[in-house]
Amino acid sequence: MGWGKMLLLGKLGQQMDIEDQKREIEELRQQLAAGARAGDTTLKGRVAQLERENGELRLYLASLIRYLGHKGVLRQDEFCKLVEAVDTEDGDADNGYWGKIIK
Repeated sequence: MGWGKMLLLGKLGQQMDIEDQKREIEELRQQLAAGARAGDTTLKGRVAQLERENGELRLYLASLIRYLGHKGVLRQDEFCKLVEAVDTEDGDADNGYWGKIIK
């Protein structure tokens, strides 16, 4: 707070300083929120994010496959054959698939 404003304008000067501080705090909040939305854009940060997402997807997939197997909807031998067939659809049997998900 500027002491000059306080001496010359009294409570009005104090109120002006408070409003200035509020604006500055709001600007800082917006900058912080924008930074949080942007996330870590470094290569290391992006790789870490992808690893977390991959782990989460693996968890859901493993849980779904086990659930379907437990319910008798999915037989393991049939599922393994299907995985092998889909794996080769994109031209390589490389334990990865880059083709269309739905045909």
